[in-house]
Amino acid sequence: MAIFVNEPSHTFNEYLLIPGYSSSECIPANVSLKTPLVKFKKGEQSPITMNIPMVSAIMQSVSGEKLAVALATEGGVAFIYGSQSIADEAAMVRRAKNHKAGFVVSDSNVTPDATLADVVALKEKTGHSTIAVTHDGTPNGKLQGIVTSRDYRVSRMAPDTKVVDFMTPFEKLICAEEGTTLKVANDIIWDHKLNSLPIIDKEGNLCYLVFRKDYDTHKQNPNELLDSEKRYVVGAGINTRDYAQRVPALVEAGVDVLCIDSSEGFSEWQKITIAWIREHYGDSVKVGAGNVVDGKGFRFLAECGADFIKVGIGGGSICITRETKGIGRGQATALIEVCAERDRYFEETGIYIPVCSDGGIVYDHHITLALAMGADFVMLGRYFARFDESPSNRVSIGGTYYKEYWGEGSARARNWQRYDLGGDKKLSFEEGVDSYVPYAGSLKDNVAMSLAKVKSTMCNCGALTIPELQEKAVLTLVSATSIIEGGAHDVIQKDKGTNVK
Repeated sequence: MAIFVNEPSHTFNEYLLIPGYSSSECIPANVSLKTPLVKFKKGEQSPITMNIPMVSAIMQSVSGEKLAVALATEGGVAFIYGSQSIADEAAMVRRAKNHKAGFVVSDSNVTPDATLADVVALKEKTGHSTIAVTHDGTPNGKLQGIVTSRDYRVSRMAPDTKVVDFMTPFEKLICAEEGTTLKVANDIIWDHKLNSLPIIDKEGNLCYLVFRKDYDTHKQNPNELLDSEKRYVVGAGINTRDYAQRVPALVEAGVDVLCIDSSEGFSEWQKITIAWIREHYGDSVKVGAGNVVDGKGFRFLAECGADFIKVGIGGGSICITRETKGIGRGQATALIEVCAERDRYFEETGIYIPVCSDGGIVYDHHITLALAMGADFVMLGRYFARFDESPSNRVSIGGTYYKEYWGEGSARARNWQRYDLGGDKKLSFEEGVDSYVPYAGSLKDNVAMSLAKVKSTMCNCGALTIPELQEKAVLTLVSATSIIEGGAHDVIQKDKGTNVK
């Protein structure tokens, strides 16, 4: 007979934190949100420690190279989506890694025969005003010149004007040879009052561009997450089908951490995948696994050798797994049980395996609840899909801007590998929807606001670090009536756009 768990599973919205004693030291400025990303032994430090407890979901509509750069700038890690060709995913990882090193592969390139209209269209597409002119229009072609917004005026020039007629030609450019260090490149930029510096090889082919603004950005973002070579830390998703080809390509591209992207992690497929990675790379390649919703699932993946473990099935805003298949568990209950098992495993083995809460985050305070319940960090999809840096299109509907957002289990994503159970190479049915989310602007501004709330709540609980929050937190279940009471009620709210005199 089936085993019945009669205790209802709960969501984050059914819990509140009870405030604890706050000393005068408990102010947001003193809070540290540093948290381990991958496993480590007792008494040691995690090989990768994030500065904020946020990673992005492995989704086409969320985690591209722009979001990887933006999130690493704030101290978190993006997992570039794996539901694309191996070459394309590796290229995304490579571009994100090169970005922070200061040596940027040019993504805005034209030929000398291109027109002003082509330049304007390219600027609108990429948002970049510095355009390299190469003999064949490729990022690594022979450099012919540079076009910036100072080289043309749309109102005074014909759209069919050739680039060769208004670009700054090669002979007037200040360039540096391949092999120049970033420090020397920045010195050249400052000495010559440049906005950008082309790096070329001995044949005159363009290798990279170094920008003045990247130096300024580094100084303005003390939380940015960098590797030992001062490059952004970047993650990437893999599946349990083509890992033997995909993993080597991603490692060669410089990826820092991998994660198996699967709807259900308690399976032999993940065991086989992790075993292959350990056989070929030992512990040098870090790989997370999941998703699971109970202690048995955690223990299985821990013994398989996972570097972190994701929790959550069916709690994502675009996920319909619970509706279509009837499997899953309330995110809060799943997280609490898995984290308890994580702690038992740590006591038994001396190995701490970080837990990632994936799904179920609707409001900012749910992040704090997840951390208090034991999560080391949270994975967010809908949250990041709203921002400028996500790969999806921004659209206007009824005068309001939205961003497109679709699940990896939707027909649009065609990510059959994520839901593969050894059958045909196709999706038999959808486990995700195609949707829109309200456009919210830049990642930087929104992440700062969300984390300000997290820090404030931690101070209310008397905690200055995430481990201290987990030790001191007191959580209470709330009734349906309490949930209603928690919002504005029994008043007529003023329209924020109305001026009352």
